[in-house]
Amino acid sequence: MQRDPVAALAAAAGLRVRIGQHTEAGRKAINQDFHAACIPQAAPLAAKGVVLALADGIGSSRVSRVASEAAVRAAVEDYYCTSDAWSVKRSMQAVLGAINAWLHAQTQRSAMRHDQDRGYVCALAALVLKGRTAHLFHAGDVRVVRMQGGTLEQLTEDHRVWIGGGQSQLSRAIGFRPALELDYRTLPLAAGDVFLLACDGVHEHLPATAMADILQRHGDDPDAAARALVARALAAGSEDNLTAQVVRVDALPPPDAPEALQLREGLAPAPLLAPREVFDGYRIERELHGSSRSHVYLATDLETGARVALKVPSVNLGGDAAYLDRLMLEEWIARRLRSPHVLRAHERTRPRSHLYLAMEYVDGRTLAQCLRDHPVVDIERVRDIVEQVARGLQAFHRMEMVHRDLRPENILIDRSGTVKIIDFGSVRVAGLSDDGGSQPEQVLGTLQYTAPECFLGEPATARSDLFSLGVIAYQMLSGRLPYGARAARLRTRTEQARLAYTSVLDDARAIPAWLDAALAKAVHPLPHKRQAALSEFVHDLRHPPADWVARRRPALAERHPVRFWQAISLGLALLALVELALLHARA
Repeated sequence: MQRDPVAALAAAAGLRVRIGQHTEAGRKAINQDFHAACIPQAAPLAAKGVVLALADGIGSSRVSRVASEAAVRAAVEDYYCTSDAWSVKRSMQAVLGAINAWLHAQTQRSAMRHDQDRGYVCALAALVLKGRTAHLFHAGDVRVVRMQGGTLEQLTEDHRVWIGGGQSQLSRAIGFRPALELDYRTLPLAAGDVFLLACDGVHEHLPATAMADILQRHGDDPDAAARALVARALAAGSEDNLTAQVVRVDALPPPDAPEALQLREGLAPAPLLAPREVFDGYRIERELHGSSRSHVYLATDLETGARVALKVPSVNLGGDAAYLDRLMLEEWIARRLRSPHVLRAHERTRPRSHLYLAMEYVDGRTLAQCLRDHPVVDIERVRDIVEQVARGLQAFHRMEMVHRDLRPENILIDRSGTVKIIDFGSVRVAGLSDDGGSQPEQVLGTLQYTAPECFLGEPATARSDLFSLGVIAYQMLSGRLPYGARAARLRTRTEQARLAYTSVLDDARAIPAWLDAALAKAVHPLPHKRQAALSEFVHDLRHPPADWVARRRPALAERHPVRFWQAISLGLALLALVELALLHARA
């Protein structure tokens, strides 16, 4: 099963590969192997990459072919149904984990529930080529090798255990246990790389030298290479099913090419606009905001009558490709988030002639404007704002996105009190950053609100956004910042650990000590010392944290004053009796 021709060519996004596949039942009556490959076109290729998958059914099971087909279809079809924002790792692990649970449940409901070797079980290897990175997933004894410059390298280790007498069995497989244990690794790609996926019916009967020879001799014809590998293994005495997949990487996207949709291709930056001007079907009403980076206008969609906010790049950044990429990515992100606390993209019904953003218009003020008028906020209002922002951030985190620039200027409050997160220009999208974590990340957020780990080049995480939200809560309660810009000047974890937290408690406000402890934990310089989740931080703002309660357990006199004084009285009475006894003894 495959969506494109066997020896297909993928030209979109700069990634070009050729794939060859071949399978035979061999000397067996039934072929329990299953394989597939998919080379999507244009946007899906850039967003999700090329996928190859090969599953090897086990000979002791009559239903293993069902497992093989289900697992491969999940890897090749369901994978493309996951969010573009998800990383390759999360997407593939999600679909394979789901099919593993289903196959295991099928076995448990069948007559084979007491004999896993006869159930819905198969070995599987899946390879995803995205951008300039290869992602490898593996469970079982399907083997993946790579040839570079004539040298063959085995990339997987067979999950087999030997039980004596020359016999072995799988220690890991799809459908084998309720939870799937899956090997995962990433590798940088190079033009000319050749990958081979082979079942044990092939790789157990071909030495590495024979594989390398065949791959080199058929270097320009992966389909012929796959057929030759199967034929050579069969001639060498293989008595199992035989399947081979060969993929050759012909070209890669340039190193600086964004692994996302080419959102701004062919579009010139929009010009500065003026009131009453009609632009791309929008009537400009007035300018809402202007800065050195962008201009935001209130406009009316003449087709629908909806009021929208148009964001156009500033003139001095019109030639900055990285900035324009991030600007267009904002709309891509907004269309993938569903939350009343995240700004929505305006639904577009006509083509765009220039590069700009069209977002929903919210009649309100930023939190920064509110804090200028009222630098210190009521505790209950702080809780309300934090809770709403946390719900918006959770929408990002569910899609494997991190905002990275949460600050009062990027929090909008409408006239009804609804809080929305705006400005997605610094958002980190895991699905667009699948480089294996090899590159240090650029700090894009505002220094005073950015988590300290980001200044060490570490990837921002959900706990980084939690830090920023903690700083905002601290600012609303105290009118100041916990560390200012000091964290940005520190370049080691040891230095950051010495950052001293200043309490928000003072004589002017009745702030509970446990709430201050919750803030101190949220803005801790070390990410593992913060709350584990946004929901925990929100809970801690309304309830004394359990660790704080444990440290500050009240004394007996405070918890049970009556028992305390009873104990004191009893102690005094016993002491008096001892004194009387001593006096009597002396007499």
